[in-house]
Amino acid sequence: MANRSQQSGTKSPKKTLSELRMKAKPALTIIGVLLVGNIIWFVAWLIALGGAEETATNNEAVATIGKEDITRQEWLTAMEQRYGKEVLQTLVNEKVMLQAAEEFGIETTDEEVDLELALMRSVKDATDETMQALSEKELRAYVRTQLILEKVLTYDVVIEEAAAQTYYEENESVYNVPAAYRTSIIVSETADDAEAVVKELSNGSEFGVLARERSIDRVSATLDGDLGYITENVENQDPAILEAAQHVNEGEISEVFALQDGTYAVIQVDEVQEGRSFEFEQVKQQIMRILALEQLPMSVYPETFWEEFDATWFYGE
Repeated sequence: MANRSQQSGTKSPKKTLSELRMKAKPALTIIGVLLVGNIIWFVAWLIALGGAEETATNNEAVATIGKEDITRQEWLTAMEQRYGKEVLQTLVNEKVMLQAAEEFGIETTDEEVDLELALMRSVKDATDETMQALSEKELRAYVRTQLILEKVLTYDVVIEEAAAQTYYEENESVYNVPAAYRTSIIVSETADDAEAVVKELSNGSEFGVLARERSIDRVSATLDGDLGYITENVENQDPAILEAAQHVNEGEISEVFALQDGTYAVIQVDEVQEGRSFEFEQVKQQIMRILALEQLPMSVYPETFWEEFDATWFYGE
């Protein structure tokens, strides 16, 4: 039986999806198009922070070198020049995709977002910058926007259900999602140093603060020790960390344990998501969308839709 990759909407679009796809830019990857990296979101947050703090002045010093200051205005201007275009482009893309979804009667459900997040967390590297840098709310918005883009692009693509069933059977292991542990870590040179960290934590010190101050793993330390979600499928991960996480209750701290490189660690498990298996009917639409994307003649930027939805911006291109 043939089926569309998702339900058609009730509105009559100004243009068909086929017409819009003809305007697409070639040689661009759909998956991850909207993920622009943690530095962009960090800069966007800083710019918003700069505007939100009424007490801060443009001449406030954010750094001092000898007798010379770097002012808040210099700092924000430099960030806008370096990252402003990418940040604004991402924000415009999100708004355009939301309008496209309304135009074509396309919806995304919380269940669809939950599925995508579960699949992402089961295969993403624990050090993946995007997964680490975004809050749960931001990550869900990210995924929802990506889903809208994919649904818009595959709006009128027909997929045989038998093809989706075959894909599921060939990739069934992908849909058996292991338990995931949102984990933070503090790494120490010696066992004694790690025990001292445990003592400070037991006396009420905050894990994130100690991670920044004491952890010798500088990558995670800059994120308050956050490793993101770790699972048995994640690569580039010391197995001792997962082993420890599996024996710690949510919200609790582990005992000191040794890492493969001879250092020592203590972890905090911030959240546990139980493993689950998805039946074909639960993931059929997601699979049909994957197969529909593979049928497109070229990959597409969200910018393909800017003209259709009258999007203009500061950079004027």
